[in-house]
Amino acid sequence: MYDELKKVIEQSDNIVFFGGAGVSTESGIPDFRSVDGLYNQKYKYPPETILSHTFFIHYTKDFYDFYREKMICTSAKPNKAHLALARLEQQGKLKDVVTQNIDGLHQAAGSKKVYELHGSVLRNYCMKCHKFYDLSAITDSKDVPKCTCGGLIKPDVVLYEEGLDDKTVHGAVRAISKADVIIIGGTSLNVYPAAGFLNYFSGSKIVLINKSATSFDDQADIVIRDPIGQVLDAVVPY
Repeated sequence: MYDELKKVIEQSDNIVFFGGAGVSTESGIPDFRSVDGLYNQKYKYPPETILSHTFFIHYTKDFYDFYREKMICTSAKPNKAHLALARLEQQGKLKDVVTQNIDGLHQAAGSKKVYELHGSVLRNYCMKCHKFYDLSAITDSKDVPKCTCGGLIKPDVVLYEEGLDDKTVHGAVRAISKADVIIIGGTSLNVYPAAGFLNYFSGSKIVLINKSATSFDDQADIVIRDPIGQVLDAVVPY
């Protein structure tokens, strides 16, 4: 399978990568839905409840206590998967990365064209005056972070009950629809509307790299179950 994937990459210069939480687990960031994932741990409230817009507005301190502990990982570094994708972009083969992750590791690895469907923990803004803040506004605050104008600072991430950013959606859909090859990695493809974006792909090859089976496996031309960092590092030349 590795040789087959290597050949697909060699023959294409119009690749899009679509990734999820499994891309960042090798950097030490836990995923959500695996056996040891965030959604299978015990908290006072379910993570889906805590990470909702309603909870953020009404229980803001509880939201931030959880968010600082579980959603921010300042020690995480790009892993082999992130670095391989950045190389692939530099070689002119990878046109875009479409990610469900909010950790900013693709950009840290050197990727330039990244569509962050669910936003980024690195960006934060005042809900009153819209002033932007970096991550330190959250990490340096022990309580609820407030803007200089007194407004509430919110992470620029998409919470449950919130819609995706229109500009990001349009860019991601356009990239996927124009791609010749799509490499899907580290995602269960259970999160919508993000997973539905794959319906816009009309290219020639679908590659799926994920440790567990997905509903998309039977549509893929190549399916690999190995760790994504190991796979991409092996098939993307230095």
